[in-house]
Amino acid sequence: ASSLRKARGKEVAYIFQEPMTALNPVYTIGFQIVETLRTHFDMGPKQARLRAIELLTMVEIPEPELSIDKYPHQLSGGQRQRAMIAQALACDPGLLIADEPTTALDVTIQAEILDLMRNLKSRLNSAILLITHDMGVVADMADEILVMKDGLTVEHGPSEQIFNAPKHPYSKELLAAVPELGTSVKRSLDASARKQAPVIKLENVTIAYPKRGRIPEFVAVRDFSLEIYPGEIVGLVGESGSGKTTVGRAAIGLLPIKSGKLEIVGKDISNASQKELFTIRRHTGIVFQDPASSLNPRLPIGESIGEPIYLAKIAKGDELNKKVEDLLEQVELPRSYRNRFPHELSGGQRQRVGIARALALTPDLLIADEPTSALDVSVQARFLELLLELQDKLKFACLFISHDL
Repeated sequence: ASSLRKARGKEVAYIFQEPMTALNPVYTIGFQIVETLRTHFDMGPKQARLRAIELLTMVEIPEPELSIDKYPHQLSGGQRQRAMIAQALACDPGLLIADEPTTALDVTIQAEILDLMRNLKSRLNSAILLITHDMGVVADMADEILVMKDGLTVEHGPSEQIFNAPKHPYSKELLAAVPELGTSVKRSLDASARKQAPVIKLENVTIAYPKRGRIPEFVAVRDFSLEIYPGEIVGLVGESGSGKTTVGRAAIGLLPIKSGKLEIVGKDISNASQKELFTIRRHTGIVFQDPASSLNPRLPIGESIGEPIYLAKIAKGDELNKKVEDLLEQVELPRSYRNRFPHELSGGQRQRVGIARALALTPDLLIADEPTSALDVSVQARFLELLLELQDKLKFACLFISHDL
C-alpha cells in the first residue's frame, strides 16, 4: 500500500471524469494540491502553496491567488475540472490517465488544456491514456485509437486509419453522429407564440456571490436581460465560468439576484420569500450538468422521479407509481428501472432520469444545464432528439445552456 501511494500521483496520475465527486468537498482546492505536492516532495507549506498557484495559473483558473482558497462548490464545472488537472499535473507524472479531461470545458479552454497535456508529453516523454467520447479531442491528440463497446475492443489502429477508413459499424456510427457547424438551422418559433406573455423574463439582472471570509464579493453576471416565450428554446452559450449556470440557477430561484427584475409566468420573484418560491418552482424544472451528483445515491430512481409529485401533493400510492412509470416511458427507459439506483445506470440513462424528474410537474420552463457534456456523441444525438420530441409534445419553454455550439 505504501509503495502504491508513492507511485500514485508521481509516476501515474489520474484525471477523473466528474471532479465534483473526485475532489474533497470539505477542503479548498489549494489544500488538496498542496497535500499532493508535500506527499511526494520535500516542500515547505509556503513553497508548496506557490507551486499550487503556479499550477492553477497554468490551467487558466481565473484569479489563482484567490481561487486557491475556494472550495470545489464555489467553482464552475469547468473550473473544477481544471483544478483536478492541476492536481494531476503537480508531480509531472510518467503516465497520465485522463478520463474525459475536457468534458466540462468550452472549446477554447479545451484547446489550451490539450496543449498543456501535449507539452507535458513532449517535455517529460510521458505516456497519455486519453479516455473520451469527444471525437474532436481524439483527432487532435491521439496517435493510436482503441474503440470500445460493451466492454470489448471493436477496433484498434492508427488515428488516421480509424478516421479515414473505419471498419467496425460502431466506429462509423460514432463518426456519423458528430454534428457539423455550418449546417442549416430549421427550427423557428411560431410568430403567434411571441404575442403571448414570456414564460420567463430577466431585465438588467445582476447576480453576485457574497463576501465569505477572505474571499471578496464576486459579481458573476452583470446587467443580463432575456425573454423566453412558450414553446421556445433559447441557447445560452459561453466559456466555462462565464456565468451560464449562474443565470440558469437564478432563473428558477436557486440563487438570489442582487439587482434587476426576474419574472416567471408573470410573477416577479426578485424578492420572493421561500414560501412564494416553492409555489413558483412548480412551473419550472432543471436538468443539472452532472447527473451523478444531482441524483440521491440512496434513493431508487423511481423515488427520485416521484418525489416532486409527492411533495406537491399531486398524487400518492398507486397513482404516484403510475405517473412515475409514465415518465420513465416518456424518456424511453423501461418501467423496471424504477427500482434501480443511480450507480446502476449509464451516464445517458442517468441524464434521462434527470429529464423525467424535471418534467414531473409538467413545467412551463425547463432549464437544461450542459445536459450532454458527459455523454458520448451517439448518445448525445439520441438525447437531443428525445429532448426535442418532448418539447414539441409538451410545449415547454427551454433555456439550453452549453459551451458546445
